[in-house]
Amino acid sequence: MPFRFVHTADIHLDSPLRSLALKNEELADVIGAASRSALTRIVDLCLAEQVDALLIAGDLYDGDQTSMKTALFLARELGRLHEAGIPTYIIRGNHDALSKITRELVLPDSVKLFGGRAEAVPLARASGPDIVIHGLSFREPRAPDCLLPSYKPPVEGAVNIGLMHTSLGGSLSHDPYAPVSLPELQASGFRYWALGHIHQRAEYAGAATVVMPGIPQGRDINEAGAKSVSLVTVSDNGEITVQERSVASARFDRIEVDLAGVFDWSDAVARIARSLEAQTAGDHHGVVRLKLTGSTPLAWRLRRELDLVKAEAELTAGRLGRLFVEQVESACRPLETKTEASGDPVAELAGLIAADVLSGPAFRDLAHEAANELIKGLPPELRGLFGQDEAEFAQRLDALARDGVDTVLARLREGGEA
Repeated sequence: MPFRFVHTADIHLDSPLRSLALKNEELADVIGAASRSALTRIVDLCLAEQVDALLIAGDLYDGDQTSMKTALFLARELGRLHEAGIPTYIIRGNHDALSKITRELVLPDSVKLFGGRAEAVPLARASGPDIVIHGLSFREPRAPDCLLPSYKPPVEGAVNIGLMHTSLGGSLSHDPYAPVSLPELQASGFRYWALGHIHQRAEYAGAATVVMPGIPQGRDINEAGAKSVSLVTVSDNGEITVQERSVASARFDRIEVDLAGVFDWSDAVARIARSLEAQTAGDHHGVVRLKLTGSTPLAWRLRRELDLVKAEAELTAGRLGRLFVEQVESACRPLETKTEASGDPVAELAGLIAADVLSGPAFRDLAHEAANELIKGLPPELRGLFGQDEAEFAQRLDALARDGVDTVLARLREGGEA
C-alpha cells in the first residue's frame, strides 16, 4: 500500500499580532485565531485523507511563549490524530528552541519529537514500501553550520524521508540557518526532504523530492498570496507525488486597480468595488492592500483623499463580508496636458523638485543616512523591505521620496495644506 503523509512547517502557533491587525478589532480577532485555525485545518486534512503521518518541519511555536493555553490547544489537536492512529513527527526550529513550552509540554505517545541528536525512525507497516523518517532538532536558536553531515545515513532498501529546518541555499528575507545546498540534499540518498524555515513555498524534483511548504497561514501583507501544506504520496515503487492543499483561514493579497482613463470619481469607486468582488472566492477571510495605478485626471484627488477611497472600499468589503481592506495606496499619474507643460505652478514645482532636489547628492546622502538608522532598529525579517543590495536600496528610497513628493503636490493641487 502507498504511504501518505501531510508535510507542514512554520505554523508559528499563537504568533503575536502584528500592529497592522490591531487597528481593526474584528480583523484582530480573525488574524489572532488564524494560526490555531490553520493547525485545526491541517489535522482535519489528515483525518479526511486518512494519511499515515503528519510531519512538522520546525517552528511550530513562535519564540519565547509560556502560555499553557497554547500548549493545551496543541495537545488537544495532536490528540485527535492520536485517537485516529495517525502519528506525528516534529523537529524543533529556531523559534521552537526559544519556547519554554517545547521543553515542558507532554504530548501524546504517538508524537515523535526529535532531539538534538539525529535519529532514524523506521515505521512498522504491514505492506508497502519500508519507510524510515529521519530528524534532527535545533538545540539553540541559531544554527550557522550545515546539519546534513549529522544525519544518520539512509537505510538501504527503504524510502528515507528527512525532516530539516534550514534556509537551504539562502533567502533574501531570512538569516542563514543550517545552510545546505540543493545538490547536497539530492545526493544524500534520501527520497524526500521535508523542509521548513522559509515562508515561501518551493518544490524541487530530482533524485530526492525537496519541498519547502512555506508558512501555512500568512500573518501580514508581507506574507501575501496562497498558503498551503503538502499532501505527499509514496507509491509502492517509491515514486513521490506532491499535492498542494490550502489550509489558511485568512489570506493577504496585494491588488492593483487600473484607473487609466477614468474621469469620474464614481467610476473609480465602481472599478475598485469590482476588484474587491473578485476576491471573495474561497472559504477564507480576505485581507487586501489596494494599489491604484494608471494615468487619470483624478490622480491628484485620489492621492489627496486616500482616506475617502479607503472608506468607500471598506463599505464594499463590509457588504461582501469576510473581506478587509488593510490599506490603499495610489501610484496613479496625472494625464499630461499643455497646462501642466507650462504655466502651471504645481507642475513647475514638480519639475524643480525632480531636477534640483531628488536627483541631488545632498538629498540622496540624507535619505540614505536616515534609512540606515531606521534599518538598524528593524528585526532581521523586515530589513529586506529596503532591498537586498545597494542598487535595490537606492531604488526603494527613490520610490519613497517620489511618493512623498506626489502626496505633497496633490495637496497643493487641491488647495489643501501641504
